[in-house]
Amino acid sequence: MYRMEDKTVLITGAARGQGRAHAIRFAEEGANVILFDIASQIDSVPYEMAKPADLEETAAQIEALDRRAIISRGDVRNGDDLTRAVERGIAEFGRIDGLVSNAGIWSLGPFWELSTQAWQDSIDVNLTGHWLAAKAVAPHLMEQGSGTIVFTASVNGLEAGANYAHYTAAKHGVIGLMKTVAVELGPHGIRSHVVAPGFIDTQMNDYQGSYDMMAGAAPGEGTPEARIEASKHWSALKGRSVIKPSAVSNAVVWLSSDETADMTGLVVPVDAGHMVLPAYNPAPA
Repeated sequence: MYRMEDKTVLITGAARGQGRAHAIRFAEEGANVILFDIASQIDSVPYEMAKPADLEETAAQIEALDRRAIISRGDVRNGDDLTRAVERGIAEFGRIDGLVSNAGIWSLGPFWELSTQAWQDSIDVNLTGHWLAAKAVAPHLMEQGSGTIVFTASVNGLEAGANYAHYTAAKHGVIGLMKTVAVELGPHGIRSHVVAPGFIDTQMNDYQGSYDMMAGAAPGEGTPEARIEASKHWSALKGRSVIKPSAVSNAVVWLSSDETADMTGLVVPVDAGHMVLPAYNPAPA
């Protein structure tokens, strides 16, 4: 018996990275999946974002597991796009049992140097997009009297993140949003949780700016190898560097399954023990 047998899950940011890993893991557990992604570039994002072909590839991998996938391209900053995805999912599958609100972006810069556009894009995608996704699916879940919502925050929803104040602020907000959603939807039989990933191996942090940040190098001098080596310092567990997206997927499926039927409002770090590491000042003045 699969943990998500014949259930339907809507996943935002599903074209690649953590979203694709979640979709595959749900399919392995018997679920059908609604794949939602913008699949185009946002100007303030410094790395190359997903393309329509990435969404198609995710769908193909789901179908190879003998599960159904439908693609719904849209922007999490647009509530109408999300509502259409929910309506299409219900039309195709008859119901939606869970939302994994995963879409996110990342960029770098001291808070005083961030452009207004970079700040606003981060807040709109990384916080408002979660609210809009939950808002779109909530009426259906309330009507059926069951369901789960799992938001993707970050360890930066629990601690500071130098050089990405906009991201850190948004991720702190996601945790507050989830707790309120858990309180408001609990009486309707709906559970809500957050996963807080650590340093995950996705395209979001696999670009030159990330290499430079991780290596503490001058612009353009960081390397992919330095990124891997530096990431070892983020973990408490032996042998960890960047964490596979599938590790987060395992937590997301667990939180969405009946195994956590008596739990709501959890914040689950998937960080190889990053949050238990002692804090220190890396650059005392």
